[in-house]
Amino acid sequence: MTDLALHNYFRSSTSVRVRAALNLKGLSYDYIPLSLLKGEQASAAHLALNPSGLVPTLVTPQGALPQSLAILEWLDEVYPEPALLPSDPWARARVRSLAQIVALDIHPVNNLRILKHLEAEFGVDAAGKAAWFRTWASAGMEALETRLAAEPEIGTFCHGDTVGLADLCLYAQVLNNARFEVDMTPYPTIRRIHEACMAVPALAQAAPANQPDAV
Repeated sequence: MTDLALHNYFRSSTSVRVRAALNLKGLSYDYIPLSLLKGEQASAAHLALNPSGLVPTLVTPQGALPQSLAILEWLDEVYPEPALLPSDPWARARVRSLAQIVALDIHPVNNLRILKHLEAEFGVDAAGKAAWFRTWASAGMEALETRLAAEPEIGTFCHGDTVGLADLCLYAQVLNNARFEVDMTPYPTIRRIHEACMAVPALAQAAPANQPDAV
């Protein structure tokens, strides 16, 4: 038993972000798997922790904390090394804005409950759901690529040469894109950063295939 417990799903990109941050900061945590396909996130026990019925949820000594971006910022404030956000206010805002292209523009319209709703309410088949995913993922990737290719703050990673908040979001999203065969050819800067992320052991260990509930 540790001070932290992560209720998550191996394939969830938001869960990947948090696992990567926990690994990067060298934090031990209890891994609590929830199968989204089986609806375990809607159990009474999980709803008591996270009324939204989503993952991830990080249980801390202070209580349960849902929402991946909030979790990442809390981790960075309580366990500040290595930092996920730079110290300069403008730089911090820049990194947050890059992360939010993924977290707010791409993910909310492409997560599992949206894809399931498309099927249940509108009869969208697997090919249609994949096309939907690719449409919105590609739109977000184009915006992210445009900024990363143009902004001088970029380095090995989205902001300089250390992994930060935006990289965790980018890394997790590109892993998810592969499942839906999103063509990444038009996004060379994103591909380069993703390759750099994959070379970081803490991030590689957070990938879906490396989780105990992976199927």
